[in-house]
Amino acid sequence: MLFNLENSNSSTNYKLMSQTVIPRPIAWVVTENRKGVINIAPFSYFTPLSSNPPTMLISVGHKSDGTPKDTLQNLRDTKRCVICLTETKDLDKMHLSSKALASNISEADEFNIKTKKLLEDFPPIVEDTPCAYFCTYNQELDISKATIPIILNIKELFINDRIIKDRDKLEIEFNPIARVGKSYKNLGEELKAPNI
Repeated sequence: MLFNLENSNSSTNYKLMSQTVIPRPIAWVVTENRKGVINIAPFSYFTPLSSNPPTMLISVGHKSDGTPKDTLQNLRDTKRCVICLTETKDLDKMHLSSKALASNISEADEFNIKTKKLLEDFPPIVEDTPCAYFCTYNQELDISKATIPIILNIKELFINDRIIKDRDKLEIEFNPIARVGKSYKNLGEELKAPNI
């Protein structure tokens, strides 16, 4: 079956893409508004864009009333965010934090998500995250009015000591939560490729 994504609606496109581009790791994107309210939102539409320069891409939508989601508005206002990877232990709180809340209510408070300040000029990280990218706003890509892809410059990277397996070789190992179709999974079994 062939699907013409240019002529289908965004809901159909999302269903098709989210069930075929798998697995997609889920990260909490942490931002703060101008009043200091911390917003913690889960994203599976994020990806590394380049390692030279180190950049990340996230896609942010709008609320049902057409206004920008808090993550988008906060990024536009403060130009800062922290992208925290999630693990199996975070599943319940990560899922709950996808619930739409008023801009003056923090997911950290509402769902008891503990945070910790590491860098003065950035929002806090989610406590005990395996890793966190400290990013600054670079630009928005104008591809539609519904979803806004945002390029972020990665300024700093925090790696939790507990996931570093070999410091000299920079080997890191953890079990992130991934979105696979409509469900969540962890990566599970490691597959070995043949030697070339």
